[in-house]
Amino acid sequence: MDAALPIAVLSVIIGALIVFIVFGNYFRKRKAEVQSIASTETVEPSRNHNQNQKQSVKTSKKSQSKSHSHSQAADKDTNKKHHSLDLNTLKGHGDSVTGICFSPDARNLATACGDGVLRVFKLDDVTNKSFKFLRINLPAGGHPTAVAFSDDASSVVVACHTLSGSSLYMYGEEKPKATGDSKQQNKLPLPEIKWEHGKVHDKRAILTLAGTKATYGTADGSTVIVSCSEGTDIALWHGRSGKALGHVDTNQLKNTMAAISPDGRFIAAAAFTADVKVWEIVYSKDGSVKEVPKVMQLKGHKSAVTWLCFAPNSEQVITASKDGSIRIWNINVRYHLDEDPKTLKVFPIPLRDAKGTPLHYDRMCLSPDGKILAATHGSTLQWLSTESGQVIDSAEKAHDGEITDMAWSPAPVPIGDKKSVVLATASVDKKVKLWAPPVLPSS
Repeated sequence: MDAALPIAVLSVIIGALIVFIVFGNYFRKRKAEVQSIASTETVEPSRNHNQNQKQSVKTSKKSQSKSHSHSQAADKDTNKKHHSLDLNTLKGHGDSVTGICFSPDARNLATACGDGVLRVFKLDDVTNKSFKFLRINLPAGGHPTAVAFSDDASSVVVACHTLSGSSLYMYGEEKPKATGDSKQQNKLPLPEIKWEHGKVHDKRAILTLAGTKATYGTADGSTVIVSCSEGTDIALWHGRSGKALGHVDTNQLKNTMAAISPDGRFIAAAAFTADVKVWEIVYSKDGSVKEVPKVMQLKGHKSAVTWLCFAPNSEQVITASKDGSIRIWNINVRYHLDEDPKTLKVFPIPLRDAKGTPLHYDRMCLSPDGKILAATHGSTLQWLSTESGQVIDSAEKAHDGEITDMAWSPAPVPIGDKKSVVLATASVDKKVKLWAPPVLPSS
């Protein structure tokens, strides 16, 4: 019994040592694992922080890139700012605008559009954000080429071309019928066709329409409309009745355009040649047209005349030619005594291409006071002084396409709290723009 006791105690001690060693190893491993897990959790946020920093940098770069792109877009918009003379744009046309014309009182602007619609805009204030307009749907199949007012703001003549030829339509307001319906009476009168002529120039298209109140001599003040075809014929029409008043043949292969003097006395045509022919409308005592003889010829250009316009006093004509020059002519001469028209001034056309080659003007239009000549080439618009021939102002990209027509308002129109004449331009870009006149340089 005594010998077995030491052995039992030794066994307990050895067992305790073994248990201590085993549990000691286990707790060291556990501590190491805990330390390992703890150190990993401490590093992970740091790694996430770095990733967040990277992502933040990327986001920042993206935002900077977006901000930069927006800044560039803003810069482009800033660079694409309106020209200083650009007052407003008449939008809403569905196709190329082929013709424009102001009413005699300048309160309305008619536009002929390739979408088959004639629009008459009311110009209460040129700076308005929107404009009221009268919409007139033209006969189906017709492509409007030109427009002119007849007598007053309520009657307008439009030229349309189809495969079968050209037609003229005069639209006027229909008088409201007397009815007891107050609502019906409050409605605005709708336009209706007052007169029309078909195949007025055979199958040839009408290039230009021009109208004026004839006041020269024994003329009765009626509006005379002149239609110029792409052939060689020019026709005269009574604005109110549509009666044919006469016609002339230019005998110059192909017409470019024709114009009538503000007093209704002369007609001049630009055609295929360098010379400009001028006819006089001779009125009878009763105010009707008696005859339209050729009375003079403007000779001096070396190449085809591309456009012309009369001065407000009807005594001068301004011509532009492919020879690179502008000429101002005095036609107030005693032609019946064989006195020839005189060249008053000759200016070089101040327009060059990239190679320096002189360009010609497609269209010209003279301001009501006769001091500013507006001229175009493609989408470029220039304002020139008729006194010096110098460019007063210029808009290289006045439109996003070729300018198809232009006209000065015959009288001042409201521009905010002021009034001034304005220039209207039409284009293939489906827009009509209104421009303020430039300030003339002091002499």
